[in-house]
Amino acid sequence: MENYWNKEIECMSREDMKKLQDERLVQQVKHVYENVPYYRDLMDKKGVKPEDIRSTDDLYKLPFLSKADLRDAYPYGLLAKPLSECVRIQSTSGTTGKRVVAFYTQNDIDIWEDCCARAIVAAGGTNEDVCQVCYGYGLFTGGPGLNGGSHKVGCLTLPMSSGNTERQIQFMLDLGSTILCCTPSYAAYIGETLHDMGYTTDDIKLKAGIFGAEPWTEEMRRSIERSLGIKAYDIYGLTETSGPGVSFECSEQTGMHINEDHFIPEIIDPETGEVLPEGAVGELVFTSITKEAFPLLRYRTRDLCRLSREKCSCGRTLIKMTKPMGRSDDMLIIRGVNVFPSQIETVLIDQGYTPNYLIEVDRVNNTDTLDISVEMKPGQIPEQTADHEKALAAAIKTMLGISPKVHLVSPKSITRSEGKAVRVIDRRKLHD
Repeated sequence: MENYWNKEIECMSREDMKKLQDERLVQQVKHVYENVPYYRDLMDKKGVKPEDIRSTDDLYKLPFLSKADLRDAYPYGLLAKPLSECVRIQSTSGTTGKRVVAFYTQNDIDIWEDCCARAIVAAGGTNEDVCQVCYGYGLFTGGPGLNGGSHKVGCLTLPMSSGNTERQIQFMLDLGSTILCCTPSYAAYIGETLHDMGYTTDDIKLKAGIFGAEPWTEEMRRSIERSLGIKAYDIYGLTETSGPGVSFECSEQTGMHINEDHFIPEIIDPETGEVLPEGAVGELVFTSITKEAFPLLRYRTRDLCRLSREKCSCGRTLIKMTKPMGRSDDMLIIRGVNVFPSQIETVLIDQGYTPNYLIEVDRVNNTDTLDISVEMKPGQIPEQTADHEKALAAAIKTMLGISPKVHLVSPKSITRSEGKAVRVIDRRKLHD
């Protein structure tokens, strides 16, 4: 039996949803044009006026926004409301260059929390549940978003943040947590620590996990489901559009339903910017049609995926996006071959290894090198390491078409992540 947080919206007919999106888009373009000089300049350069946008069919006429624009306009250049009406900021982790700072009115926060409530209910959450939120709090959107969504649903909310894993498990046992919210890599670590502490899935009451904020594979999903005895759901979002809850998985788990009453998705060719037909793989672009303080029109996410309107058994009519297959800026080009870390992870888990690995790329004598450190399986004999490394390197070569060097290292020797996992070190940038 599928539950809905807002059935009227989640199961709305295509015609009604399009009408709602058309109205909201027309208002939003006017709002942005009148209040955001930075975007008004982009529109003027492209020769587009608000009256040219009459419906979602005209979306392609608008200019794109990229992360570079957000940095150029930092901090207040894309603000569309007076600061006196803004009640909060959130920010990205800022691993490259200036941070991105997003602003929220109270209404923006209410809508964001509502989107997260939809995700929690789709994962089976009710006011009877105990929801343990181990995403980071503070500037990171994960903690505040799921925390607010959990409150809306009426769950008992444990605002744990990440880290202090033994304490996480103690609370989980003592308070009978039923829903876990964190990054997939941290969920895997919690499962590992739980078993190291001598507990099994029989000792905990978890039934579902809502995991996002980093790419993860189907193989990793199964591995987490086994170690925690749960059903693992994906959630997607970006600080730039509000945070987690832009889209979420239902029980069918064949993609994430996008909250189309707030976000209009498009798929474009990352090279040309041309809009691609439904079902094509390309870069995901979002237009926020209800955001007041920081509304982004045609924001390029860099995430690569496909959209589908196939009928879903859950009854929701919201369009679905596949799990991102990587990012157009995460893709490594090694010896001319496109490589996504998720492909390597798939092979490792298929071969029975844990998803704890480190990919190091370098360039020696003008040739790219690919080194992958992987933790040994329990019970592997160090004397046979060379054979296991060869076998794993061969399996990875079959997947990628290029040969890596594989290094099996002792269990638990690769640093565990309590937030977003760092899986790739590309040293070639130092030589460019």
